[in-house]
Amino acid sequence: MRTLNTFIMLAAVLSATAQGPLSLSLQQTMDMAAQQSYAVQSSNLEAEKARHKVKEITAIGLPQINGEVQLQNFIDVPTQLVPNFFTPGIGPDYIAAQFSLPWNASAGATLSQLIFDGSYIVGLQATKALAEQSREELEKARADARNQAAKAYFGVLAAEEGARLAGEGLPLIEQSLREAQAMLETGFMEETDVDRLTIQVDQTRAVQRSFQQQAEVARMMLALTLGVPQGTPIILTDDLRAILGDANETALSEQAFQPGSHIELQEAETLVKLQTLNMRNERAKQLPSLGGFLSHQQVWNGPSFDPGGEYPFYPTTVWGLKLTVPVISSGNRYHKVQQARLALDQVEVNRAATEQRLLAEAERARSEARTAFDNYRTEERNLLLAQRIMERASIKFTNGAASSFELTQERANHLTAQQQYVQRLVQLLTARADLRRALDLY
Repeated sequence: MRTLNTFIMLAAVLSATAQGPLSLSLQQTMDMAAQQSYAVQSSNLEAEKARHKVKEITAIGLPQINGEVQLQNFIDVPTQLVPNFFTPGIGPDYIAAQFSLPWNASAGATLSQLIFDGSYIVGLQATKALAEQSREELEKARADARNQAAKAYFGVLAAEEGARLAGEGLPLIEQSLREAQAMLETGFMEETDVDRLTIQVDQTRAVQRSFQQQAEVARMMLALTLGVPQGTPIILTDDLRAILGDANETALSEQAFQPGSHIELQEAETLVKLQTLNMRNERAKQLPSLGGFLSHQQVWNGPSFDPGGEYPFYPTTVWGLKLTVPVISSGNRYHKVQQARLALDQVEVNRAATEQRLLAEAERARSEARTAFDNYRTEERNLLLAQRIMERASIKFTNGAASSFELTQERANHLTAQQQYVQRLVQLLTARADLRRALDLY
């Protein structure tokens, strides 16, 4: 459940949506996705359907009233042959007689009430489990939405970081190109050297454009995750360095895991409850069921259409009880109970498997997060070293102590280091998001 502060924050975010660009922190992004992502909207509707299903089951045991109005006109009144009891022994043995009139109308209502039914009692107990299942499915959808929103947020930040890194080295290589062109004009540089540097500038710009395009695609995915129209301006307010250095995120890999509180295990346990009730329902079908009814009807008949005129309506009122006792089903009910028992065994196996799977996934995600962090730190150091080497090569090239080949080679190494750094950055952020999801901390 969301706190009051979260709702206030979301209200402010939604208000800002109507006025202009969205300015979102990582937490605001996850909370917004948990409230209005398309998957959560669909899950909300499914939960609403489940609530109406619960009320439908409950209503079965409440009084039921049905009304009926009927009008009939016999174009040809039914005729029957009956024994000639008017003049027995004289005339024909049978005579034709009409026992109904051309017009008849009736109106009535029937009240029925279920008094006892074992299946209904079990159904009432199952409504609580159904409501719990719909709540768990909604919570799972919200957790998945938070996870996807976090990954999309990280994707935008990582792509923008890649574009920034590529852009930082661009002025240096452009300066080297200008110096090489000037030296070419004075005859101190070969045209091949200038061509190498030109290619390097174009490659750097291409890498920068690639990261910028990736950032735009990531923003589109973020908008999709948030459930907002494409093209909505989204400003990310959290700093990438702050996220990477967050102590809570770093400590995730050491956090203990309790599978009992995980939403997926709760769902598995709810399935066990529902299947247990299903088996009890099949057994309850062997019990008698008792219902009562009260019916009142007003009937009119006449030779012409004139309801309530010369010939009045006549009432008919009846009440009664109906007891249904299952006697012999030739094994039908027995085998249904056995199927329900086996289905219960299946969901219990699934519950045990789910618990073990969650434990294994948590350890796998923990290991991947640790590995991703080590790889990130390694690439971070490699990037710093590649940058220093490239800067020294640029100085040597300017002083004539290094060739253009050496400069472009070091610049290519620097670009590769940047790309690998961004890749490791994305892997780290994704691994942390997956670990948080595996620990059910969204």
